[in-house]
Amino acid sequence: MLASLAVALFCHPPMPAFAQPAPQTSAGPPTVPVSVAPVTRKDVPNYLRGLGTVLAMQTVQLRSEVDGVLLKVPVTEGQEVKQGDVLAIIDPRPYQAALDAAIARKQSDEAQLVAAKADVVRYSALEARQVASQQQLEVAQAKAGQLIASIAMDQAQIDSAKINLTWCYITAPFDGRVGLREIDPGNFIRSAEVTALLPVSQLRPIAVTFTLPQDYLPEIQKAMAGGKLPVIAVTSDDKTELDHGTLLTVDNAIDATTGTIKLKAIFPNDKYQMWPGQFVNSRLLIATDKSVLTVPSAAVRHGQDDLFVYVVKPDQTVVRQIVEVERDDGVTAIISKGLAEGQSAVTDGQSRLQNGTHVSIINGAPKEAANPPRQGG
Repeated sequence: MLASLAVALFCHPPMPAFAQPAPQTSAGPPTVPVSVAPVTRKDVPNYLRGLGTVLAMQTVQLRSEVDGVLLKVPVTEGQEVKQGDVLAIIDPRPYQAALDAAIARKQSDEAQLVAAKADVVRYSALEARQVASQQQLEVAQAKAGQLIASIAMDQAQIDSAKINLTWCYITAPFDGRVGLREIDPGNFIRSAEVTALLPVSQLRPIAVTFTLPQDYLPEIQKAMAGGKLPVIAVTSDDKTELDHGTLLTVDNAIDATTGTIKLKAIFPNDKYQMWPGQFVNSRLLIATDKSVLTVPSAAVRHGQDDLFVYVVKPDQTVVRQIVEVERDDGVTAIISKGLAEGQSAVTDGQSRLQNGTHVSIINGAPKEAANPPRQGG
């Protein structure tokens, strides 16, 4: 027996102290990395958002009022023009000749009228002495009256010829920008021509029409009673502000097929940030909520029957806090109940959290909001 024990000890010597396995230690609870934002009080603008279309304030398709050869287009495509600038010239020579002929006819009739009036005076004296008959006097008076009417007709023809001559010089009806020319110089054009010579549009200022649900109409009317309402035009991807303008008016009827109301806003468009036909997102400011309790929209989560926010406690654990949201525009949520100023709300990483979870706070921007913005149209 002793021999067997000795053999066993020889074959399996005791392990050195450094080779002994380390004793097991109890590990702490796992931590979840999260991003947080403070619960703060601030002023929050109340925007109504709708999809809009950019329109020129004024636009015109210039066409000729007279027939003739297009001699010259003294502007280039895309040029800025002022009201009254000459944009196209139609051969004025036939219309100048018509004007000269009308003036000559008037002068001829005026000369004949002088002689006719003298005849009236002469026959009046002769008829008084019974040297000339009453009939001769009446014929002289009729001739003078006829010439007076002819002179009036001559003046009308002169005025018409002047108008036609003026129409040979097509001018800009307002300040604007010339579009693409449709007819080149040298072509014979007619007043009934369907194709326009060139378009002119007023782009500064410029208009935007957009729609909002009809339910917002009372709010809009109440806000308009206090003055002009600011409107912001934003690119269709909602990332870049294009221009700041004001609300011009609300349409006089609600679209019964869509249940929306159309609105029109005016923008300076000083740098041509907007172009007719462009789609933009419009933000109509109807009020500003003063000193309200807020968190980023990304902090508010949807539960089965309520809304909640994960709040980080001083011991770096989180608690699920039921909240009431007064308004959420997709960026900022206004909290009416459930949070206190100065608390830290989790804005990213909520999917791995529950009550009591330990967290480690990391830097990072909140992800896309969980709740959609207040949209219109």
